[in-house]
Amino acid sequence: MFYRLFQKMKRKVTIYDIAKELNITAATVSRALNNNPHISESTRELVLSTAQKMNYEQNKLALALKSGKSHNVGVIVPRIDSNFFGSVIRGIEEELNPHGYHVIICQTDGLEEKEVSNIEALLNSQVDGILISTSSSDSKVFDRVLKKEVPLIFFDRTKNIKNVSSVTINDFEAGYKATNHLIKTGCTRIAHFSGDLNIEIFKDRFSGYKQALLDNGIDYIEDYVINTRSSIEAGKTNILKLLSLENQPHAVFSSSDFAALGAIQELKAKNIKIPSDFSVIGFSNEPFTKFMELSISTVDQFPLEMGKHTAKVFLEQINNNSKARIEKKVVLEPELIIRKSSKK
Repeated sequence: MFYRLFQKMKRKVTIYDIAKELNITAATVSRALNNNPHISESTRELVLSTAQKMNYEQNKLALALKSGKSHNVGVIVPRIDSNFFGSVIRGIEEELNPHGYHVIICQTDGLEEKEVSNIEALLNSQVDGILISTSSSDSKVFDRVLKKEVPLIFFDRTKNIKNVSSVTINDFEAGYKATNHLIKTGCTRIAHFSGDLNIEIFKDRFSGYKQALLDNGIDYIEDYVINTRSSIEAGKTNILKLLSLENQPHAVFSSSDFAALGAIQELKAKNIKIPSDFSVIGFSNEPFTKFMELSISTVDQFPLEMGKHTAKVFLEQINNNSKARIEKKVVLEPELIIRKSSKK
């Protein structure tokens, strides 16, 4: 018997190998492995112990096809090397793991083609849902997800698609609060490092920034708004563009903490005093913003809570007995955290 066990361990073991070893039918083995109530406890224990000895591994894909559930959920983010998205993923996992779900994480690097590729890979893996912070400016990439009736939930970066749920913060309010704070400290020439304005969150932050200027009787200057990637180098490059203007701004509200950090480094290199000569506010409350000698004012998006809410919306949708899709819009309130970079 042990020789036969050794031989079977050298290749992938099937239920037919277990059945032959125990001299029972493959159907009985299958029922025992799947806790069928018609199988006796003694038979079930014998099958399970034999399967373990033979290093048998169940075909998860086959089980998924049979049950209609893989208990895997795909999470797609632009980047995983940021505290914000890391915290969102942690919130999703903390909420889903007790329900038996596992998370498959994909990164797009902000590229639409990678997002499409990730979606295809997740659908081919039979995931039970896709939770995504999108980098796409085109809603058509999600048509296949919807046609396959796989639950789709947006978080942070969203698209406005009928019958699709989302979890965001009030980005308009965040942009308004940040800009209004700068105005209240005496700044009147305020620039804005925006993200891609084709993406809702960046468009809303820009709208909040613009509305705060309008409400305070301050002229909007188009040259003060620069589309800026979320990186230190982009912040350095674009603060130099602002400083080269004839009518220089003396404050910037950035849609990224990383770009804000780059701006601060370049301002310091030019011996421009912060915040007395130039104020800076970032976005996301990355850990470094708090622990720097010159701490950075920023907007907290509560990513852990965002992740938990996103997972709850998914669970609500997948446990919905009706075939109708649930459209739920969860909007969290942002918090402006005032630190040294803008506190005059």
